[in-house]
Formats: sequence, structure tokens, C-alpha cells
Amino acid sequence: MAIGATMHTFEVQLADVDRGVYEDLSLRVAQHPSETGMYMVTRVLAYCLELEEGITFSAGGVSTGEEPAILVKDLTGRITAWIEVGAPDAQRLHLGSKRADRTAVYTHRDPAKLLSAWRGKTIHQSEDIVVRSFEPKFIDAAAQALTRRNTMSVSVTEGQIYLELNGTSMETQISEHEIQK
Repeated sequence: MAIGATMHTFEVQLADVDRGVYEDLSLRVAQHPSETGMYMVTRVLAYCLELEEGITFSAGGVSTGEEPAILVKDLTGRITAWIEVGAPDAQRLHLGSKRADRTAVYTHRDPAKLLSAWRGKTIHQSEDIVVRSFEPKFIDAAAQALTRRNTMSVSVTEGQIYLELNGTSMETQISEHEIQK
């Protein structure tokens, strides 16, 4: 018998000063059995930092061959944003960049290794893909604070993210990286 996903809830207060986005969110997030806490925290943060009308988590919780971890679709069903989490391969980025108006990657992994793995590979409009990373200690601390029911405050200002998760406060700079051809 296969092990099913574990459901987590997040009550989020989001204040993204950099984008002018202020929202209270109630999220139900399925954690796939193969998904680490660090990946799930990165996925939830990516959702918050990309929040716009039409945003959804993929059905399985983790990216599949057909969908990234997070999608944004317009009212007609057209994909407007393809948002990967973790360490997607160059072929996935190429596909996502061709399917969507914009593509982004959020990672808790070593960005230098990711960028090196993509160097020299064919990635559609790679110069337009936004790659953001978080300090591993920040993501690790957030993963340690996770429970099944979570209260979370996310504030972003001048590229700095301030996170309070279940009473644990932490902060880090959101680093942006360019894909080299």
C-alpha cells in the first residue's frame, strides 16, 4: 500500500512591501511522502512571493512531468507563470519557459551547483528566468518549526524576508541569480 500525502495548513499574513502585496491566506498544502520539510517550506515561500490571481500548487505537491510545483493560470486556463522549486533540470526549465509568459525557480539548494548544471544547456529565454535562493540555515530552521497546523507571518522588504513560523522568528536575504549560457 502506498503512503499518502500529509496535509498541512498554513494561516499566513503576507506583507510583501517590495511588490505591494498584502494578504491573509489560508493554505492547505499536501506534503508528498518523498518531499522534505525544506522543500515544502521553500514551496510555500515561493507561493507567497509569487502570489497573484490564478496561482495554485500542482496536484501532487511536487513538480511532475506535466506541471511545476506552482502554476499561475489566467481565466482562460493559459499558463502565465511556471514556478519551479528545488533543483529542476535544464529540460524542465526549457519546457516551462516555452509554455509560460514567465518562469521562476526558488531553491534551498546550492545555487552555484544549479547554475553550473544548467550552463551550456538549451533553456528557452534563460536570460528572463528568475532564480532565487534562500540561505540553507534559514530554510532548515523554518523546516524544524513546521507542524501540521502552522501560523506564519511573511514580510518582505528590500529583498530581505522576515519570517515568523509558529513562534520562531528568522530572516534572510533573498538572493537572485542569473543563468549563464
